[in-house]
Amino acid sequence: MSPDKLIYMANQIARFFHSQPEQEAAAGVAEHINKFWEPRMRTQLFEMTDADNEGFDPLVISALSEIRRPEVQQ
Repeated sequence: MSPDKLIYMANQIARFFHSQPEQEAAAGVAEHINKFWEPRMRTQLFEMTDADNEGFDPLVISALSEIRRPEVQQ
């Protein structure tokens, strides 16, 4: 997936949860990504955010600690 598309999708999820208190919103973003994003998408998300958070909604960044990081395939 293109990096721009992944950022757009993550930020779109965050926008949906912005009306909730921050802690609940971050948990909602993480829950959605954990449920509906396949491991390849979550791997790409972490590769991108490990390198640079630019372009990501702050709520996506807040949710990272609750998003399951896929195991690295050897």
